[in-house]
Amino acid sequence: MRGEFLPMKLHNNTIRGVHTALEAIFEDGQYADKVIERTLKSNPKWGARDRSFIAETTYEMVRWWRLINHLSPSKDYWDLFGTYWLMQGNALPDWEEFARINPEKLKGKYESITDPALLESIPDWLQKLGEAELGGKWASEIHALNEEAEVVLRVNTLKTTRERLKNQLAEDGIDTYLAKGYPDALILEERQNVFRNPAFKAGLFEVQDASSQLVASALAVEPGMRVIDACAGAGGKSLHLAALMENKGKVISMDVEEWKLQQAKLRARRNGVSIFEPKVIEGTKTIKRLKESADRLLLDVPCSGLGVLRRNPDTKWKLSLESIEKVRQTQQEILQSYPSMLKPGGQMVYATCSILPSENELQIQKFLGSEAGKSFELIEDKKVLAQESGFDGFYIARLKKKSE
Repeated sequence: MRGEFLPMKLHNNTIRGVHTALEAIFEDGQYADKVIERTLKSNPKWGARDRSFIAETTYEMVRWWRLINHLSPSKDYWDLFGTYWLMQGNALPDWEEFARINPEKLKGKYESITDPALLESIPDWLQKLGEAELGGKWASEIHALNEEAEVVLRVNTLKTTRERLKNQLAEDGIDTYLAKGYPDALILEERQNVFRNPAFKAGLFEVQDASSQLVASALAVEPGMRVIDACAGAGGKSLHLAALMENKGKVISMDVEEWKLQQAKLRARRNGVSIFEPKVIEGTKTIKRLKESADRLLLDVPCSGLGVLRRNPDTKWKLSLESIEKVRQTQQEILQSYPSMLKPGGQMVYATCSILPSENELQIQKFLGSEAGKSFELIEDKKVLAQESGFDGFYIARLKKKSE
């Protein structure tokens, strides 16, 4: 186990908060980030230290869920927590709730494990898939994806500079550092809730992983362009594009989910983005109406999310081989249809937060070999692995539509 906590006294009520969150995640199938947000709101009396303990403990227990269950004497949540706490190198208090746990027996059981899937706490099918697709790189990659993710900020250059924001945050006790190769990124020295900070409320930054920040940059946008972000979601990359365009031109943010675009609209307002235009994809007619209208096109397509397991560890318990195959089909359907919105001579970026070649370069190869892709050429692609970058796993391919 690689998570760390400051030495602290365990409290019954905070452990129960963790139990409540885990029940919602594993018994009700809810998403970890939403569950934790709701759990923390349920008890406003919890202090910052307690809230941090609940959030980080829940995430780490979700991450190591298979291994914890293998080692625990029972499926009781007290046993599961106690097992996890010992795995962290901590001592358990002499409480009745932990009476069934034998630390020496647990240690011996842990040291006898040789199964790599169990040691990395992932499903067996995922271990086989990772080995098949990444070969010798898989072991190091899944190890890196089990590390806790750093908190990375993207500076909103429409309102401030990286140096100015760094100094402003330092005055509030939030220390950050720069990462080479990521011009708009600031990385927190210590994890903390930055959403309550006045700088966030003023739209001076967004929380966005460094690898994710590479996507908008790859599109090589310029002020005054007409850009379509065709799988915009809540609009994080649309906002980055607008900043890179100096708020000049048009960013059309499209998605099949209207509620996500509503979130994006609110974020655009906070960021001071005036060139943002949300558009719900209601069917093929929406795509056809925008035929050859964009100078740049971003396809940040739905994917397995295996590249972002560090920040979404519950993903590995929700995925299956069938769901990954389904998302591959969706990716190719988007590639076959959406590029028609790009003008001849324009450029397109296809991106995923996946590390699997079957979702990445093999999809691009299939597209280029199809009728829909015959007018496109691959300019460059980038495979970002967590073990090499220290950030999320991503794939980014830049293509050009040939001029007729």
